[in-house]
Amino acid sequence: MIATICRKAHFNAAHRLHNPNWSDEKNIEVFGKCNSPNYHGHNFDLEVRVRGEINTDTGFVMDLADLGALIKNEIEARFDHKNLNEDCPEFENLFPTTEYFVKVIYDILKPKLPQGHLLHITLHETQKNSAEYGDW
Repeated sequence: MIATICRKAHFNAAHRLHNPNWSDEKNIEVFGKCNSPNYHGHNFDLEVRVRGEINTDTGFVMDLADLGALIKNEIEARFDHKNLNEDCPEFENLFPTTEYFVKVIYDILKPKLPQGHLLHITLHETQKNSAEYGDW
C-alpha cells in the first residue's frame, strides 16, 4: 500500500534577484523590488511530502519525527536567517529564486530518504507565491 506523508517547516531568509550581465535599468524592470541592493527577506513556509510503501511493521511510510529532524538539520539550520546570495554556497552560481530554491531543497533531501521513496517539495515564498518540485 502506497501513502504520502507531509511535514511542514518555517524559516526566514533574505535574497536579491540580480543578473550581473544586465544593466541596472533592466534588472529593475525585470525584478522590481526584488532587485534591491540591500536585499529583502521572506518568511518561507516549506512542505515536504514523501510517498512510499507503508512498512507493515511500523505502519509508517517514514517516521515523521525522523523527517522533521532531517528538515531541521539539513534545511532550517542551513538557510534560516541567512542571506541566500551571500551566505549559501548553493546559490553561488544560481539566482536565489523560489524556483531554484525549491530544487536546491529537493537535491539536499532526496539522497537522505529511504530507497524507493518519492519526494515532492512545495516552498511558499509569500502567502500568494510558491514553487513546487518533485518526483510527481
